[in-house]
Amino acid sequence: MKFNIPLMRECVIISGLMLCSCVSNSQILISILLGDKLNTGKIEFGLAGGANWSTIKNVDDAKSLTSFNLGFYFDFKLKNPAWMINTGVIVKSTMGAKEIPVYSLNNTHLDSAFVGGSVTRKIKYFNVPVMLKYKFRNNFFVKGGIQLGLGYKAFDEFINSLVTEDDLKYKLDIKKQFHPLDGGLAFGLGYHLMKGNGMNLDLQYYHGLVDILIDDSKPNQFNRGVYLTVGIPIGKNKKT
Repeated sequence: MKFNIPLMRECVIISGLMLCSCVSNSQILISILLGDKLNTGKIEFGLAGGANWSTIKNVDDAKSLTSFNLGFYFDFKLKNPAWMINTGVIVKSTMGAKEIPVYSLNNTHLDSAFVGGSVTRKIKYFNVPVMLKYKFRNNFFVKGGIQLGLGYKAFDEFINSLVTEDDLKYKLDIKKQFHPLDGGLAFGLGYHLMKGNGMNLDLQYYHGLVDILIDDSKPNQFNRGVYLTVGIPIGKNKKT
């Protein structure tokens, strides 16, 4: 049974259009330069990056894929400053899985070359989390909400070892097999250093609810991911 959320799809489309105009390495550099103007008493802006571990539910025998993420975040303080709206853009965010069983490439030479090998699947997204965040007096915090994603690249990398480990590789573009839009639930916890004025350490879980696979004849597939990130406020110390 498919998980169909029309409203979520519309929100992802809107977010995707916004992302197309704001996500690039040059704009991250601009954000660094303007950090002291973005950070106010009611807004915290910063850069965030780290590692993430992802997998795809209902892909047989797949194992977790390790990759890196980079983006920026905003904490908008509400009337009660302990409560915040946490959002931003994870500009570089790869989902997927590794050690997927090899399948036929409809090419006799390639199929024979990769017998006994494996496939690593990578789907690259621009992700936008929107969460309600609560910070305790001891500077620990919890948060929860949704995450919306716009996929822009997907490929399978066939890997095998002939002479040395993983010395044979072949990359196949599979973007057309997946919906460009993703969405699901996100939950996290973390700690804010320096009495709430320094870096924040963040552990976040993403539970995809939208079937990412276009082919309706196959079982539904969903993204799953764990993010371990370090957030660095830009310009905040100047304000404080």
